Amino acid sequence: MTTSAAQSRTPAGAGEARGLAARASVIEARDLSLTFETSDGPVHALSNIALDVARGEFVSFIGPSGCGKTTLLRVIADLEQPTSGRITVNGGTPEQARLDRSYGYVFQAAGLYPWRTIAGNIALPLEIMGFSKAERQKRIAKNLELVNLSGFERKFPWQLSGGMQQRASIARALSFDPDLLLMDEPFGALDEIVRDHLNEQLLKLWAKTEKTVVFVTHSIPEAVFLSTKIVVMSPRPGRIHDIIESDLPRERDLDIRETPEFLEIAHRVREGLRAGHSYED
Repeated sequence: MTTSAAQSRTPAGAGEARGLAARASVIEARDLSLTFETSDGPVHALSNIALDVARGEFVSFIGPSGCGKTTLLRVIADLEQPTSGRITVNGGTPEQARLDRSYGYVFQAAGLYPWRTIAGNIALPLEIMGFSKAERQKRIAKNLELVNLSGFERKFPWQLSGGMQQRASIARALSFDPDLLLMDEPFGALDEIVRDHLNEQLLKLWAKTEKTVVFVTHSIPEAVFLSTKIVVMSPRPGRIHDIIESDLPRERDLDIRETPEFLEIAHRVREGLRAGHSYED
């Protein structure tokens, strides 16, 4: 048997490994569905979602617009409530994870307050949580260094490029040291050159912090480059069409995108997206 870069089945005899992975799960969803009631009738956003995210993984949700990627992320964050099924985050409810501040959330737009400096923006959640001034300053410096923005703490958001603003947003999300980082297309509005650079920086950040990351994207190359696991979703109602485990090395640079292993995974993602559309049609 040959080993593929994109494996869909766990090797025989790996029951113990599966058990260990299950115990280390940060997110578990079973038969999860969500229907929005609107004036035009029900909108079935998610249908029978089954998903496990293990501690330390980098998991990307990819699919066409309206397939429920962001909705699923918002369910994890307790910003939307499922209609049926169950989900746990850090072994408890999403609500408890939110109250425990177990996750940081990075939105599509940086969402920085223009009247606050970069340091002030990063400090905001720390102020709300009651950290001392000395501890806030320590954490601001640490997280600015993590995202390569040391020296920009006195700048205002409008003085930074779009990519730098998003890096500041990531620093803010990490400022209180959450276990889980939820990222909703944070680089989607940036040009390809900046996006590639931030992808490389995000991988280095992930390696340094060892956080569990759940990342929403429309980009096949971005999903494959960043992820240890890629969740391919089909159009509404949002279903998981395929879950692709990647065995690309964790230390990657952009040159890996030209390798046969990378292209094999990208091909499977592309085929999954096409099949998902065909299934709905």
